[in-house]
Amino acid sequence: MKITQLLQEDKVTLSLEVFPPKKDTAVEQVSRSVREIAALQPDFMSVTYGAGGGTSAYTVQIAKDIKAEYNVPSMAHLTCVSSTKENVKKQLECMQEAGIENVLALRGDIPADAEFPLPDQFHYAVELVRYIKQIAPEMCIGGACYPEGHPEAVSKAQDIQHIKEKVDAGCEFLTTQMFFDNSIFYNYMYRLREAGVLVPVIAGIMPITRKNQVGRSIQLSGSCVPARFKSIVDWFGDDPAKMKQAGIAYATDQIIDLIANGISHIHVYTMNDPEVAAGIMNNLSAILH
Repeated sequence: MKITQLLQEDKVTLSLEVFPPKKDTAVEQVSRSVREIAALQPDFMSVTYGAGGGTSAYTVQIAKDIKAEYNVPSMAHLTCVSSTKENVKKQLECMQEAGIENVLALRGDIPADAEFPLPDQFHYAVELVRYIKQIAPEMCIGGACYPEGHPEAVSKAQDIQHIKEKVDAGCEFLTTQMFFDNSIFYNYMYRLREAGVLVPVIAGIMPITRKNQVGRSIQLSGSCVPARFKSIVDWFGDDPAKMKQAGIAYATDQIIDLIANGISHIHVYTMNDPEVAAGIMNNLSAILH
């Protein structure tokens, strides 16, 4: 099923993200986590892109298994920052052979590694979107957006313009980077709609369940941390069990507030933790059904 079909239905959707193993020795552990998360029957699941080498094949395989074995619609991420058109074409062919209908088109992060190959054929996600639309027009294409602005954007206005260009190029829906302050998201939605970006937007929620996640999450996303959330981390951060419960509760509160304010589509970054995914879905069981 194409994700756009799900988003057109008159219902709240909750989807979950997982990531592939970074090395072969972790395959069994990741497979077990994916199986347990898929058993929760989310509306769809996305699989992040294992860049480079054999790990990118795991993205396709996991997305295939989610759909074929667990009967959950799936979406594979695809990054282009160090790729060529030939490699992207091969990845798309693998996805299509696996029956995957949905792809999240991303540029990907440029590592601070001097030996990392600089972008050649693809410099921005919009170029990847155009290429996918050209060679695989039947794929349902999603893109990323940034409620607090892309870290590399000169201004928030420029960032919104880049999002509009992606949508005009063929993005059929958008998924946000994590955010911890819903008021920032609501303001962002207003600016998107004002700019003529009218495709469905899925709100991305990252449950922070460990103290050491906070710094890395802020570094990666540039997200602001509200005082309320900072107090939770300060108070519970040194007790893993309490921090996990508090993090699940905070994410649940965010989601309830979003739904109550007319945001129908939620995407949870599970970090491959079935307990976190189950905790949130159980908290929302009556709301989701």
